[in-house]
Amino acid sequence: MEMNLDFLQPGQIVSLKHGERNLYAEVIQFVVSRQLCWVRPLLMVTFIEESPLVTDLRDASDLLWPADLFQPALDTEVITLLSQVLAKQPKTELDSAAKQQLNQFIHQLWQAYQ
Repeated sequence: MEMNLDFLQPGQIVSLKHGERNLYAEVIQFVVSRQLCWVRPLLMVTFIEESPLVTDLRDASDLLWPADLFQPALDTEVITLLSQVLAKQPKTELDSAAKQQLNQFIHQLWQAYQ
């Protein structure tokens, strides 16, 4: 299957969607030979009934993930979410709840696409 992966440029914001959660990340590098994308997590959004719950992941570990699972993030969907996170000072360390959310999300996504 021929994919258009032109959007995978350094600095591009992309998303991984699974269930009611979206992981937004910045592309660091696209590894063409392996069709993998090296990304730096920015935030996780959990869509609940009233308003989205935004978790700051700026201090999370980078990910190397199959490029075909990423979608380009639209400016209109990301600007308000990023403004909530960027208005705060980054923590010196990622809190354990945020780590657990990210690990659980990645585990669920891995199980779904394995």
